[in-house]
Amino acid sequence: MDFLAVLAGAATGIVLGLFGSGGSIIATPALLYLLDVEAKSAIAMSLGIVAVTATIAALDNWRRGNVDVSVAAVFGVFGVVGTYAGARLGVVTPAAVQLTVFALVMYAAAWRMLKPARLPAPAPGAISASGGAAALPCTGLFSPCMAHMALHGIGVGVLTGLVGVGGGFLVVPALVLISRIPMKTAVGTSLAIVAAKSYAGFAGYTGAVPIDWGLMAGFTAVTVVASFAGTRLAHRFSQDTLKRAFSVFLLFVATYILLESVIGA
Repeated sequence: MDFLAVLAGAATGIVLGLFGSGGSIIATPALLYLLDVEAKSAIAMSLGIVAVTATIAALDNWRRGNVDVSVAAVFGVFGVVGTYAGARLGVVTPAAVQLTVFALVMYAAAWRMLKPARLPAPAPGAISASGGAAALPCTGLFSPCMAHMALHGIGVGVLTGLVGVGGGFLVVPALVLISRIPMKTAVGTSLAIVAAKSYAGFAGYTGAVPIDWGLMAGFTAVTVVASFAGTRLAHRFSQDTLKRAFSVFLLFVATYILLESVIGA
Protein backbone atom coordinates (compact mmCIF):
# COMPACT_ATOMS: atom_id res chain seq x y z
CA MET A 1 0.00 0.00 0.00
CA ASP A 2 1.18 3.53 -0.72
CA PHE A 3 1.32 6.41 1.80
CA LEU A 4 -2.19 7.68 1.02
CA ALA A 5 -3.67 4.23 1.56
CA VAL A 6 -1.88 3.89 4.91
CA LEU A 7 -3.14 7.35 5.89
CA ALA A 8 -6.68 6.38 4.91
CA GLY A 9 -6.44 3.18 6.93
CA ALA A 10 -5.25 5.14 9.95
CA ALA A 11 -8.10 7.64 9.58
CA THR A 12 -10.59 4.78 9.31
CA GLY A 13 -9.39 3.25 12.57
CA ILE A 14 -9.33 6.53 14.49
CA VAL A 15 -12.86 7.45 13.42
CA LEU A 16 -14.15 3.97 14.25
CA GLY A 17 -12.56 3.97 17.69
CA LEU A 18 -13.60 7.55 18.48
CA PHE A 19 -17.23 7.48 17.34
CA GLY A 20 -18.08 3.77 17.32
CA SER A 21 -18.95 4.10 13.64
CA GLY A 22 -17.89 5.74 10.41
CA GLY A 23 -15.14 3.32 9.45
CA SER A 24 -16.67 2.30 6.15
CA ILE A 25 -17.46 5.92 5.37
CA ILE A 26 -13.73 6.51 5.02
CA ALA A 27 -12.64 3.02 3.94
CA THR A 28 -15.00 2.79 0.97
CA PRO A 29 -13.96 6.09 -0.68
CA ALA A 30 -10.30 5.29 0.03
CA LEU A 31 -10.56 1.94 -1.73
CA LEU A 32 -12.51 3.51 -4.59
CA TYR A 33 -10.53 6.68 -5.23
CA LEU A 34 -7.04 5.97 -3.86
CA LEU A 35 -6.65 2.30 -4.75
CA ASP A 36 -8.94 2.08 -7.80
CA VAL A 37 -11.00 -0.80 -6.44
CA GLU A 38 -14.28 -1.47 -8.25
CA ALA A 39 -17.30 -0.03 -6.41
CA LYS A 40 -19.02 -3.26 -5.37
CA SER A 41 -15.72 -4.79 -4.27
CA ALA A 42 -14.83 -1.65 -2.30
CA ILE A 43 -18.16 -1.82 -0.47
CA ALA A 44 -17.64 -5.50 0.39
CA MET A 45 -14.00 -5.06 1.44
CA SER A 46 -14.83 -2.08 3.65
CA LEU A 47 -17.33 -4.25 5.52
CA GLY A 48 -14.65 -6.89 6.08
CA ILE A 49 -12.13 -4.29 7.26
CA VAL A 50 -14.57 -2.72 9.69
CA ALA A 51 -15.76 -6.12 10.95
CA VAL A 52 -12.28 -7.09 12.16
CA THR A 53 -11.41 -3.62 13.47
CA ALA A 54 -14.71 -3.16 15.29
CA THR A 55 -14.33 -6.58 16.93
CA ILE A 56 -10.98 -5.64 18.47
CA ALA A 57 -12.16 -2.17 19.48
CA ALA A 58 -15.35 -3.62 21.00
CA LEU A 59 -13.34 -6.06 23.12
CA ASP A 60 -11.22 -3.18 24.40
CA ASN A 61 -14.37 -1.19 25.27
CA TRP A 62 -15.91 -4.25 26.95
CA ARG A 63 -12.83 -4.57 29.13
CA ARG A 64 -13.36 -0.93 30.16
CA GLY A 65 -17.02 -1.54 31.00
CA ASN A 66 -18.38 0.46 28.06
CA VAL A 67 -20.44 -2.29 26.39
CA ASP A 68 -24.05 -3.04 27.33
CA VAL A 69 -24.06 -6.76 26.55
CA SER A 70 -27.86 -7.27 26.63
CA VAL A 71 -28.49 -4.36 24.26
CA ALA A 72 -25.68 -5.51 21.95
CA ALA A 73 -27.09 -9.04 21.88
CA VAL A 74 -30.64 -8.02 20.97
CA PHE A 75 -29.68 -5.33 18.46
CA GLY A 76 -26.89 -7.48 17.03
CA VAL A 77 -28.83 -10.70 16.48
CA PHE A 78 -31.69 -9.02 14.66
CA GLY A 79 -29.25 -6.71 12.88
CA VAL A 80 -27.28 -9.64 11.47
CA VAL A 81 -30.41 -11.09 9.86
CA GLY A 82 -31.35 -7.76 8.30
CA THR A 83 -27.81 -7.02 7.18
CA TYR A 84 -27.35 -10.28 5.29
CA ALA A 85 -30.64 -9.73 3.46
CA GLY A 86 -29.67 -6.11 2.70
CA ALA A 87 -26.28 -7.20 1.37
CA ARG A 88 -27.85 -9.64 -1.07
CA LEU A 89 -30.07 -6.78 -2.26
CA GLY A 90 -27.04 -4.49 -2.45
CA VAL A 91 -25.31 -6.85 -4.89
CA VAL A 92 -27.89 -5.98 -7.57
CA THR A 93 -28.47 -2.32 -6.62
CA PRO A 94 -26.59 0.42 -8.58
CA ALA A 95 -23.76 1.91 -6.52
CA ALA A 96 -24.98 5.47 -7.12
CA VAL A 97 -28.35 4.57 -5.61
CA GLN A 98 -26.69 2.93 -2.62
CA LEU A 99 -24.52 5.95 -1.86
CA THR A 100 -27.35 8.45 -2.35
CA VAL A 101 -29.59 6.59 0.09
CA PHE A 102 -26.69 6.35 2.50
CA ALA A 103 -26.08 10.11 2.44
CA LEU A 104 -29.74 10.98 2.95
CA VAL A 105 -30.04 8.69 5.95
CA MET A 106 -26.88 10.20 7.42
CA TYR A 107 -28.50 13.64 7.27
CA ALA A 108 -31.49 12.28 9.18
CA ALA A 109 -29.26 10.65 11.79
CA ALA A 110 -27.26 13.85 12.30
CA TRP A 111 -30.46 15.87 12.74
CA ARG A 112 -31.75 13.44 15.35
CA MET A 113 -28.49 13.62 17.28
CA LEU A 114 -28.38 17.44 17.22
CA LYS A 115 -32.04 17.78 18.17
CA PRO A 116 -32.56 17.88 21.97
CA ALA A 117 -34.01 14.52 22.99
CA ARG A 118 -37.36 14.52 24.77
CA LEU A 119 -37.49 12.25 27.77
CA PRO A 120 -40.30 9.69 27.60
CA ALA A 121 -43.25 10.06 29.97
CA PRO A 122 -42.47 8.28 33.23
CA ALA A 123 -44.52 5.33 34.37
CA PRO A 124 -46.94 6.02 37.23
CA GLY A 125 -45.11 5.96 40.51
CA ALA A 126 -41.63 5.91 39.00
CA ILE A 127 -39.45 8.11 41.18
CA SER A 128 -35.88 9.11 40.65
CA ALA A 129 -33.27 9.18 43.40
CA SER A 130 -33.74 12.95 43.65
CA GLY A 131 -37.49 12.58 44.29
CA GLY A 132 -38.70 13.47 40.80
CA ALA A 133 -40.20 11.36 38.05
CA ALA A 134 -37.72 9.20 36.16
CA ALA A 135 -37.78 7.38 32.85
CA LEU A 136 -37.83 3.61 33.04
CA PRO A 137 -34.41 2.09 32.31
CA CYS A 138 -33.80 -0.15 29.31
CA THR A 139 -33.07 -3.33 31.25
CA GLY A 140 -34.10 -6.94 30.75
CA LEU A 141 -34.24 -8.90 27.51
CA PHE A 142 -38.04 -8.77 27.43
CA SER A 143 -38.57 -5.09 28.21
CA PRO A 144 -40.52 -2.87 25.74
CA CYS A 145 -37.26 -1.00 25.11
CA MET A 146 -35.59 -4.21 23.93
CA ALA A 147 -38.50 -4.88 21.56
CA HIS A 148 -37.85 -1.48 19.97
CA MET A 149 -34.16 -2.40 19.78
CA ALA A 150 -35.00 -5.60 17.88
CA LEU A 151 -37.11 -3.71 15.33
CA HIS A 152 -34.42 -1.08 14.87
CA GLY A 153 -31.82 -3.86 14.53
CA ILE A 154 -33.68 -5.36 11.58
CA GLY A 155 -34.29 -2.00 9.91
CA VAL A 156 -30.76 -0.70 10.40
CA GLY A 157 -29.40 -4.10 9.35
CA VAL A 158 -31.18 -4.04 6.00
CA LEU A 159 -29.92 -0.54 5.35
CA THR A 160 -26.41 -1.52 6.46
CA GLY A 161 -26.25 -4.36 3.98
CA LEU A 162 -27.79 -2.31 1.20
CA VAL A 163 -25.42 0.66 1.39
CA GLY A 164 -22.39 -1.37 2.47
CA VAL A 165 -21.47 0.29 5.76
CA GLY A 166 -21.27 -0.90 9.35
CA GLY A 167 -24.29 1.17 10.29
CA GLY A 168 -22.85 2.67 13.48
CA PHE A 169 -24.02 6.12 12.37
CA LEU A 170 -27.56 4.81 12.92
CA VAL A 171 -26.82 2.44 15.80
CA VAL A 172 -25.30 5.11 18.07
CA PRO A 173 -28.30 7.49 17.81
CA ALA A 174 -30.68 4.55 18.35
CA LEU A 175 -28.84 3.47 21.48
CA VAL A 176 -28.73 7.00 22.89
CA LEU A 177 -32.31 7.95 22.04
CA ILE A 178 -34.10 4.65 22.69
CA SER A 179 -32.19 2.98 25.50
CA ARG A 180 -30.95 6.22 27.11
CA ILE A 181 -27.51 4.72 27.71
CA PRO A 182 -24.60 7.19 28.00
CA MET A 183 -22.83 8.24 24.82
CA LYS A 184 -19.58 6.50 25.73
CA THR A 185 -21.42 3.25 26.46
CA ALA A 186 -23.34 3.70 23.21
CA VAL A 187 -20.05 3.96 21.32
CA GLY A 188 -18.67 0.77 22.87
CA THR A 189 -21.93 -1.13 22.40
CA SER A 190 -22.16 0.14 18.82
CA LEU A 191 -18.76 -1.32 18.04
CA ALA A 192 -19.93 -4.78 19.11
CA ILE A 193 -23.09 -4.45 17.00
CA VAL A 194 -21.19 -3.02 14.03
CA ALA A 195 -18.76 -5.94 14.14
CA ALA A 196 -21.52 -8.56 14.02
CA LYS A 197 -23.44 -6.78 11.26
CA SER A 198 -20.33 -6.13 9.19
CA TYR A 199 -19.43 -9.83 9.21
CA ALA A 200 -22.95 -10.60 8.00
CA GLY A 201 -22.75 -7.94 5.29
CA PHE A 202 -19.35 -9.15 4.12
CA ALA A 203 -20.69 -12.70 3.94
CA GLY A 204 -23.58 -11.44 1.83
CA TYR A 205 -21.19 -9.96 -0.77
CA THR A 206 -18.59 -12.74 -0.69
CA GLY A 207 -18.79 -14.91 -3.78
CA ALA A 208 -20.83 -12.30 -5.65
CA VAL A 209 -18.05 -9.72 -6.11
CA PRO A 210 -14.22 -9.97 -6.44
CA ILE A 211 -12.22 -9.54 -3.20
CA ASP A 212 -8.55 -8.49 -3.07
CA TRP A 213 -7.65 -10.39 0.09
CA GLY A 214 -4.06 -9.11 0.29
CA LEU A 215 -5.07 -5.48 0.03
CA MET A 216 -7.87 -5.97 2.53
CA ALA A 217 -5.51 -7.60 5.03
CA GLY A 218 -2.97 -4.75 4.83
CA PHE A 219 -5.63 -2.06 5.11
CA THR A 220 -7.17 -3.89 8.07
CA ALA A 221 -3.85 -4.11 9.93
CA VAL A 222 -3.34 -0.33 9.75
CA THR A 223 -6.95 0.33 10.71
CA VAL A 224 -6.77 -1.95 13.77
CA VAL A 225 -3.70 -0.20 15.15
CA ALA A 226 -5.26 3.24 14.62
CA SER A 227 -8.55 2.22 16.24
CA PHE A 228 -6.83 2.00 19.63
CA ALA A 229 -5.80 5.63 19.33
CA GLY A 230 -9.41 6.56 18.58
CA THR A 231 -10.67 4.61 21.58
CA ARG A 232 -8.21 6.40 23.88
CA LEU A 233 -9.27 9.79 22.49
CA ALA A 234 -12.95 9.00 23.14
CA HIS A 235 -12.27 8.89 26.89
CA ARG A 236 -10.82 12.41 26.87
CA PHE A 237 -14.03 14.20 25.80
CA SER A 238 -17.43 14.77 27.40
CA GLN A 239 -20.53 12.97 26.13
CA ASP A 240 -22.06 16.20 24.78
CA THR A 241 -18.86 17.02 22.92
CA LEU A 242 -18.83 13.57 21.33
CA LYS A 243 -22.47 13.88 20.28
CA ARG A 244 -21.92 17.27 18.62
CA ALA A 245 -18.71 16.14 16.95
CA PHE A 246 -20.39 12.97 15.71
CA SER A 247 -23.28 14.95 14.22
CA VAL A 248 -21.00 17.43 12.44
CA PHE A 249 -18.94 14.51 11.15
CA LEU A 250 -22.06 12.94 9.65
CA LEU A 251 -23.12 16.19 7.96
CA PHE A 252 -19.74 16.74 6.29
CA VAL A 253 -19.36 13.16 5.07
CA ALA A 254 -22.98 12.95 3.86
CA THR A 255 -22.52 16.10 1.79
CA TYR A 256 -19.33 14.74 0.25
CA ILE A 257 -20.91 11.40 -0.65
CA LEU A 258 -24.02 13.04 -2.07
CA LEU A 259 -21.93 15.32 -4.28
CA GLU A 260 -19.80 12.42 -5.47
CA SER A 261 -22.71 10.06 -6.18
CA VAL A 262 -25.12 12.57 -7.76
CA ILE A 263 -23.17 15.48 -9.22
CA GLY A 264 -20.12 13.37 -10.00
CA ALA A 265 -22.20 10.67 -11.67
